[in-house]
Amino acid sequence: MNKEIKIQVLGSGCSTCKKLFELTKQAVNELNLRIEVEYITDIQKIVEMGVISSPVLAIGGKPVIAGLSPDIKKIKETIKEIIK
Repeated sequence: MNKEIKIQVLGSGCSTCKKLFELTKQAVNELNLRIEVEYITDIQKIVEMGVISSPVLAIGGKPVIAGLSPDIKKIKETIKEIIK
């Protein structure tokens, strides 16, 4: 199942977006998940998701966190909630 789920961080490339990307990679690693975290800076993709603020954490193509960079605990909780 894990191979089908994609985790993406979408943002403009700003420091907040990069921080969310790094924390998300760390969270996936700490949860021992074999899922690649993709970093997307294409604004069109953010718009297609229907989100107006970045950074965006998307799991399975759906935005789950938008407009802020939460701490690693929150990211891990969100990932575990979706990937059971």
